[in-house]
Amino acid sequence: MKKLSQKSLASLGAATAVPAYDRSAVRPGIVHFGLGNFHRVHQAVYVDGCLHQPGNEGWGICGVELIDVPATRAKAQSYRNQDCLYTVTEYAPDGSAATRVIGAMVDYLHAPDDPEAVLARLVHADTRIVSLTITEGGYNLDETTGLFKLDTPEVAADLAGGPPRTAFGFIVEALRRRREQGTGPFTVMSCDNLRHNGGTARKAIVSFARARDAGLAAWIDAEVDFPNSMVDRIAPQIPPEVKERLNQRSGIDDAVPALGETFSQWVLEDDFRAGRPPFEAVGVEMRNDVPAFEFMKGRMLNAAHILLAVPGILIGHRIVHEALGDQRLYRLLDNFLDRDAIPRIEGPQGVSLENYKKAVLERFSNPAINDQLLRIAFDTTAKIPVFHSRTLEMLLADGGDLRREAFFLACFGAYLNGRDDNGQSFDVVEPRLSEQDWELARGGNPIDLLRTSPFAKLGLADHLEFAKLYGGYVAMIQATSVGKTLETLLVETA
Repeated sequence: MKKLSQKSLASLGAATAVPAYDRSAVRPGIVHFGLGNFHRVHQAVYVDGCLHQPGNEGWGICGVELIDVPATRAKAQSYRNQDCLYTVTEYAPDGSAATRVIGAMVDYLHAPDDPEAVLARLVHADTRIVSLTITEGGYNLDETTGLFKLDTPEVAADLAGGPPRTAFGFIVEALRRRREQGTGPFTVMSCDNLRHNGGTARKAIVSFARARDAGLAAWIDAEVDFPNSMVDRIAPQIPPEVKERLNQRSGIDDAVPALGETFSQWVLEDDFRAGRPPFEAVGVEMRNDVPAFEFMKGRMLNAAHILLAVPGILIGHRIVHEALGDQRLYRLLDNFLDRDAIPRIEGPQGVSLENYKKAVLERFSNPAINDQLLRIAFDTTAKIPVFHSRTLEMLLADGGDLRREAFFLACFGAYLNGRDDNGQSFDVVEPRLSEQDWELARGGNPIDLLRTSPFAKLGLADHLEFAKLYGGYVAMIQATSVGKTLETLLVETA
């Protein structure tokens, strides 16, 4: 296999698409925090497309890694060894695939090694966008109050002074310096999978700034753009065996290959006073109705994803397409989307919710993606309130069928025990559950799960019909199994 580098691009062969632009002329105009797989197969791919448009050499990406562990240091060195290049292999549901080399990232900084280098890049006049994929929970907002948490250790350390450690610390300090120098602000563009992501980023960053300097916070709030966006592409983890498979297929020795489905969507508000790449030329939908897309995706795709993951894991599945191949789980999702979600969603203008549903189920069925259910179930307590609460609220309000949601939450209670129907254990990662929440969840009264902090504000424990259904499914799961309970549910709701 051929080592991936700028020098080797010309020798990779016609089967692999490579950057057709002059990378030596590309300058960083975007600084990105959070170089996970999603960014690498989504935003970076769109930016790579923009760089193929003439006259856009100023829109390269400088990646920033904040975490200081051996794995991130090794990743940083891998990118440097490969001139910041990496491959993306896209698999269609029919099994066909294509590999391309992404050249959009032209610099990679490991912040713990040299925080001043990160600040210098952020302050540079060429930097006009700072983008974020720091996960849904990375914005440091209290789930109960919605306020930015100033007392978390890293945020408190940033506010105390010294080199920044967090994205908030770096962004606010850079904006302070730009304001002082008269450079003008950059745009902050969240690409995270949460509703109103631009508004969420604004709230977090302005709150952090206010804790430092009220005048600076007011300037940021007035002068910095925070466009909202809806982002969508499945980007699974790359364990060693998948890395080897991808490299064998491409014939390229890539230390950091990425894998994605062919489907990709990005709906973005056109709110960029500091300028932006020609996103609309590469398939980004520049629209002013982003919330309608957010609601559709969150309440259909994301809600169905976690609805598949939790009972799927408990039944004994570990891979998404295998779980959806279980006709019981397929029918659960199909019924949820048809009966619970779609009738209560007003979709974006010109978009068919039925066609969107078909696309969701087709994407989940893609065997090449090999996505892990445990990855999807990570931090479920952050996802259920975001992706299921509105549907639950509407079902409760209009007298809808509560059985599928009650079954789902009963499954989540069983999931917290970390053992499936077959007696196999699995890791449960729920960082948002406090010690008090865990005591409630494991205290012997199943209804108390509905009183834990992620679910308390939904009032489910006090809704007699829901609580009765939920308690019944908890008892049935304990007496039989999740699989048998799902079969009963499907018969009852046929």
